[in-house]
Amino acid sequence: MNPDQEIRAHFRTLYKAWGQQHWWPAKSQFEVIIGAYLTQNTSWTNVEQALQSLRQASILSVSGIRRMPVRKLEKLIRSSGYFRQKAHRLKAFVQFLDKRYQGSLKRLFAQPTARLREELLSLNGVGSETADSILLYAGNHPSFVVDAYTRRILERHALIQPAATYEEIRELFQRALAPLTEETLECPAESPASVPAGSCHPPSKMSTANRTAEVQVFNEMHGLIVGVAKNYCKKSQTDCERCPLNKFLPDQE
Repeated sequence: MNPDQEIRAHFRTLYKAWGQQHWWPAKSQFEVIIGAYLTQNTSWTNVEQALQSLRQASILSVSGIRRMPVRKLEKLIRSSGYFRQKAHRLKAFVQFLDKRYQGSLKRLFAQPTARLREELLSLNGVGSETADSILLYAGNHPSFVVDAYTRRILERHALIQPAATYEEIRELFQRALAPLTEETLECPAESPASVPAGSCHPPSKMSTANRTAEVQVFNEMHGLIVGVAKNYCKKSQTDCERCPLNKFLPDQE
């Protein structure tokens, strides 16, 4: 198989085994955006603690971040690490939203994907992964998210070279996954509770929101990749024998 075909085969195999991953777990578009900022250089567990603090303070909204003094915001998101930087970056995002889109996420996400991606990348603290997370999970824009897990799995399956750029990997996935939007995906059969369901989260308002077929496939694939990396394809330890993707390893062919 060529890389495009193998990526599609990965998706079908993982989706059949684990089903929907319910990414991104959130109650609103803005909660997704805040999470995309806070998850930089930290674990999701730490982000959840910070989000809970913001929720308890009733500022998990554009207006809430706007009115919150930066020092107080820093304290609320302390668990996410680099909290001073992240507090200022959240403030900068709201200022950008106010200046360019009158504080409206609806107006923001109504922009063409390529143009909006450029605008997001121009903001302080927004790299490609953060921008694509905001576009895909909050804005229903078809922009695949590449992270360290994605690169690790592709390299171990010899689907990319170590020198492959973020954009090359993103374009590979977007091209490879596009045909899947025309398929009827096979749902998993009931499986024992001991079998990990990838990186599955409980359903949430955002994870069950209406999406285009392309966005849904990109969304699921990223969640499935995270599930492989967390359960089997760890940075310093692997469990290839039990991994659903074992049959695709180069030495298995």
